[in-house]
Amino acid sequence: MRRNRGFTLLEVMVAALIMAVAIVGLLSNISSATRNAARLRDYDRITQLAQLRMNELLADWRTPLNLVLEGEFDPVVAGGLKAGWRSRMANFEAPPQPAAGSMVLDRLELQVWWMSGAQRKSITLEGFRQRYLQAKDIPPAVPQ
Repeated sequence: MRRNRGFTLLEVMVAALIMAVAIVGLLSNISSATRNAARLRDYDRITQLAQLRMNELLADWRTPLNLVLEGEFDPVVAGGLKAGWRSRMANFEAPPQPAAGSMVLDRLELQVWWMSGAQRKSITLEGFRQRYLQAKDIPPAVPQ
């Protein structure tokens, strides 16, 4: 009785087929992971830009109330993305009888948009700040 060493042609072909299926599956997963990483990189960059713009607007006491401000981000800063923002600062809470020195709460709504291919995507953030009323902020009393 002679013992054969090695593999038959059929065994080699089956092993090659199994290997091909595994490689195609891995390549598919790698391409999906790459697309997801690019999408998340863009989203992460936009959220950082949004937070930066939010901080700038909340810290700037000259930001006007009840006026829509908007602009676009520099593509270099946005990582080549076409992106922009739109904001509105409004009084959120004030005392019933406002007087100079009274504390009020302002609300800032910030929408940041970016282009992902041909699709426009956006996120909206909301922030608040406290401030003290000054005499110029109080409207004149209307005589009755």
